[in-house]
Amino acid sequence: MSQLMENEAFKAFTTYAAIVTLKMILMGPMTVYFRFTRKSFINEEDVAWTSEEQKKKMLKTHPDVERARRCHYNDLENIIPFFFIGLLYALSGPELSSALLHFRIFTAARIFHSFAYILVLPQPSRAISYFLGMLVTFSMAYSLLSKVFFL
Repeated sequence: MSQLMENEAFKAFTTYAAIVTLKMILMGPMTVYFRFTRKSFINEEDVAWTSEEQKKKMLKTHPDVERARRCHYNDLENIIPFFFIGLLYALSGPELSSALLHFRIFTAARIFHSFAYILVLPQPSRAISYFLGMLVTFSMAYSLLSKVFFL
């Protein structure tokens, strides 16, 4: 373990992986915030304390809640593969400058993607940040495969 902590690329990976993990975790409370401020719940037990009339009004979807949920789901689709590919990439001995470039671009793209999603920024802002993050993950995967399979 002490050898890993001497690996600068691994330390960089852990830093940026922690940042995107925290960003992803914060999407849960953001969804809860939208549920309460928009009075939009999906489970009957969530509104059990209200009258029958209020329950009918509150048991509904709301575009802001659904937007936050989709943003969170998109994080899961992209950040989890980044963890696996990024970890293997960091352990494969890349140049520190290359590793930092990959990790920083991915992290910035995911943070910007969330802002673009939640604040409803015009397209193609969200699409560009999405594809930029994916491109980084594919670049790291290609680097790994080229080292393993001598591509």
